[in-house]
Amino acid sequence: MRNIDTETLKKDKEFRRVYSKGRSFANRELVIYILKNNSASNRLGISVSKKVGNAVTRNRVKRLIREVYRVEYKNKLKLGHDIIILARMNAANCSYDKIKSSLGHLFKKVGLASR
Repeated sequence: MRNIDTETLKKDKEFRRVYSKGRSFANRELVIYILKNNSASNRLGISVSKKVGNAVTRNRVKRLIREVYRVEYKNKLKLGHDIIILARMNAANCSYDKIKSSLGHLFKKVGLASR
């Protein structure tokens, strides 16, 4: 089992590259952008717009997404991708389990779920 800290996308340039060259998939709660990065790990970026809610709500959604990714999917995905997860307005009221199923659905749709 791999136990590496999650690498993150931080710079605007990195986000723009994934948005412009990557593929996107969506469901009611989340949108995922994915692009191969030719490295030995996945890099995660999370974006939550002001439309989702106030700062407390947005931070809660970001923490939820980060935690679900870390606990449920980090060690089960194929490596070598930049992943951006965008929260939609419906994500503001979601529970841990709803985010988990939503992310799982998108990872299957994208073809990243390896095990």
